[in-house]
Amino acid sequence: MIVGSIARRYAKALLEIGIQQQSFDALGKELERVAETLKASPELRTALENPIFPTEKRRHVLEEIARRLALSKVLRNFVMLLLDKNRIGKLPDIARAYRTLVDEHAGRVRASITSARPLDPALEQRLKSALEKQSGKVVILEKHEDPAIVGGVITQLGDLMFDGSVRTQLAQLREELLSE
Repeated sequence: MIVGSIARRYAKALLEIGIQQQSFDALGKELERVAETLKASPELRTALENPIFPTEKRRHVLEEIARRLALSKVLRNFVMLLLDKNRIGKLPDIARAYRTLVDEHAGRVRASITSARPLDPALEQRLKSALEKQSGKVVILEKHEDPAIVGGVITQLGDLMFDGSVRTQLAQLREELLSE
């Protein structure tokens, strides 16, 4: 079975519970915290995934993580289910799929904006407004900085990419000059 479909199936099941309890956004934040915890500690992830460690010890470790992260009963049960089904390693993929499903449910879309330096708030707002007009949805901006693009911005909205970086424009100019 494809990993993405497994992640999406678990994410969809969790979303249905969250919708029923009207807590889907809160569950998403908790899920992100657990995913970040696992991502930040490869040793922890290995210990939870490795069948060489007894299931009871892995459950105890995961219970302690749930306690320290103050997870709700629903999310604690969810991560325990993942552990029992040997799917705990898929948790970061499930968290990504869940975020996508929550955004779809709430009528939101995420856009990634990469610039060489921090954007001026007025320009950021204009970009957000233009992307909302383009998509017809509320846009959540994920901002990144990459000095290598020299200037301009690279914007990704779903499958659409708008590359207005100076680096790309210089590369295109170079290609044109070399082709002549």
